[in-house]
Amino acid sequence: MKTPTFVLASASPARRSLLSNAGIQAVICPSDFDEGQIKMRDATKLVQVLAEGKADAVASFLLANSHPQIPNPKSCVVLGCDSILVIDGEIHGKPKDADEAISRWQKMRGKVGELYTGHALIDTRFDSFDVAMDRSLIRCQVTKVYFAEVTSRQIAAYVATGEPLACAGCFALEGKGGFFVEKIEGCHTNVIGLSLPLLRQMLGEMGYDVADFWQS
Repeated sequence: MKTPTFVLASASPARRSLLSNAGIQAVICPSDFDEGQIKMRDATKLVQVLAEGKADAVASFLLANSHPQIPNPKSCVVLGCDSILVIDGEIHGKPKDADEAISRWQKMRGKVGELYTGHALIDTRFDSFDVAMDRSLIRCQVTKVYFAEVTSRQIAAYVATGEPLACAGCFALEGKGGFFVEKIEGCHTNVIGLSLPLLRQMLGEMGYDVADFWQS
């Protein structure tokens, strides 16, 4: 079976970097899915619905439009992801501005949060009769994050870098935010944007070997 084109339905530099460092040179195709239309209180369901919405939007677009990096849109696996942070039972996405980021960190410091990332994988392959196989998997990975008791000065300095404004959890584990995380319990790549072990499992369930996607 020929290895399909791997498509990332996200503009996230962190997710792209994770895949690239792991040997997968994904085609980047951000979705136009409107996340604001989804309102849910269940964190697991929320990230799964958002991830599925992104992956489905891109898969549908590719099947209806040409793409210079994708020679055969009927032979792709499309990955959509979405992350949120839960602190004291409250769901948080990306902060809308610096003031919200500072306020968020004042609540986060010294606390334990849960980072939820939804993963949706869609296989666009068609069978020999040119009928869509319609295979998709939706999963959620959760990682506990223990935040340090950072000072107000450190919070202000961190927010001033702009880094937390681009992150769902208001911090980047692989960046300056890593200084303010005491430890994590669970998958560390999940905190960065997607769980590589979970992705391996999902590809396996679809009948693929992750090693087939590696590029030297």
